[in-house]
Amino acid sequence: MADLVLGPLLRYVGETEATVWVETDSPCEVEVLGHREPTFTVEEHFYALVRIEDLEPGSFNEYEVMLDGERRWPEPGSDLPPSAIRTFGRDKPLDICFGSCRVALPHTEPYTESKDSHEDGKEYDALRVLALEMSRTERDKWPELLFLLGDQVYVDEGSPRTRERIRQRRGTGTPPGEEVTDFEEYSWLYLESWSEPMIRWLFSTVSVSMLWDDHDMSDDWNISGAWVEEMEERSWWHRRAASGIISYWVYQHLGNLSPRELDENELYGRVRGNERATAELRRFAAEIETTGSGSRWSYCRDFGKTRALFIDSRAGRVLEKGERSIFDEEEWQWIVEHASGDFDHLLISTTVPFLLSPGFHYLEAWSERVCDGAWGRLAARGAEWLRRTVDFDHWASFDKSFQLLRGLLEEVGAGKRGPAPASIVVLSGDVHHAYLAETAFRPGAEMQSAVYQAVCSPYRNPLDTHERRAIEVGFTRPFIAAMRGLAGWAGVSDPGLRWRLAEGPYFDNQVATLRLDGRRAEMQLDKTVPGEEEERRLDCVFERRLT
Repeated sequence: MADLVLGPLLRYVGETEATVWVETDSPCEVEVLGHREPTFTVEEHFYALVRIEDLEPGSFNEYEVMLDGERRWPEPGSDLPPSAIRTFGRDKPLDICFGSCRVALPHTEPYTESKDSHEDGKEYDALRVLALEMSRTERDKWPELLFLLGDQVYVDEGSPRTRERIRQRRGTGTPPGEEVTDFEEYSWLYLESWSEPMIRWLFSTVSVSMLWDDHDMSDDWNISGAWVEEMEERSWWHRRAASGIISYWVYQHLGNLSPRELDENELYGRVRGNERATAELRRFAAEIETTGSGSRWSYCRDFGKTRALFIDSRAGRVLEKGERSIFDEEEWQWIVEHASGDFDHLLISTTVPFLLSPGFHYLEAWSERVCDGAWGRLAARGAEWLRRTVDFDHWASFDKSFQLLRGLLEEVGAGKRGPAPASIVVLSGDVHHAYLAETAFRPGAEMQSAVYQAVCSPYRNPLDTHERRAIEVGFTRPFIAAMRGLAGWAGVSDPGLRWRLAEGPYFDNQVATLRLDGRRAEMQLDKTVPGEEEERRLDCVFERRLT
């Protein structure tokens, strides 16, 4: 008799359609709201993505999960509210929660302590506290959408149960030690991260969209061409990379796609219901690892008159000297095409921030120039060491891509690619602090849209006091002036816009919410507050109207 291992995860939701993802412990037929789907098999694991159609726009649909006709969700004795699919109506306001960086650790000491008081301290999981608060409130106050913007799992940090299973499975005395090496070990990371009861319920009733970042694959993943060359010489890397690609496709990317996109996806057509899907995915992963491609991971979602672009900023990077780019030409054309149109709001989700603190923007831009040889070979080696040590891998360190996106934001905001949206908001995570930055474009740009960079990180992985102070320095005027001068000395181009803090930086475990109602937009940031289980809550850090 089949049972659920993970899920249900509510993934794509539209006005009349939805998809629900599950992992089971044996092959079976999965049923949700009368719609059935057989599992497919990957490395002796079993998955299904159930398509639910013909729903009413703007409706609330409670659901159960049946495996071979037997109810397996909700779990017996659960006192949580029923899981539900809430479809979108054209004029329905939206609450979109977003953020990144969530380590999977128990909610017991020392893990609930601060990082300053214990090296393993990560405090309280903001998503878990969000779920606790939702379970106590009326369902019409629940967010409709949840964006997970990178580092859903950490191959190199935390996860005590997974590390113990790795030690029992194989030797860890040689690289990569207790880091994961294959699909089986990746599946343990997802199990540990997504099986906590409150997280499981949250994901079952709020539509979840995902993007991967470096810790989903490897720290500093694709930071530079030199990094790639070094990793390719390591005997374990190719197995890890292929397994990371397969696990991301199965656990994260597949559910990002709409039913129409699923129909058009040749790989899914070969995998769907396939008891031997492993071979198909291995061939796919081998091709991706050798050629790279951004467009196969980026995707687009429409919520009424809000468009959300999810841009992969990791897998499709171009890293040749002098050609460094977040994306290749095909990917860029996809971005331009999907950023054009008639929207009230354009959301651009990219895991690494487009706009950092101004000081660190200039420092990262400087490092790219020096790594490319602007100050000679010896300086280039030192700059490469600094780039990896301090994680200089954001848009600022890919100036070609930064300038292209800056120009696109200017065109969209000036109404040159369709009616100007009320707001353009770049949503990001990665940097383990949260802030809201407002922008000013060059004179004569004729901007009609309000343009913001909104960053929320972490869900659960806070910095210590020394790390926080280093981040704060990047927003100070003396540091900005010094780094601007350093960047100019190395020949860095002007960013072409200016930006300043509207809110932040904030360093707690936290979750951000973007509220959209017609052409009105607001942002709210909430942090976790310690307390007993029944008292744990989120505390509002700021609320700000954007349009």
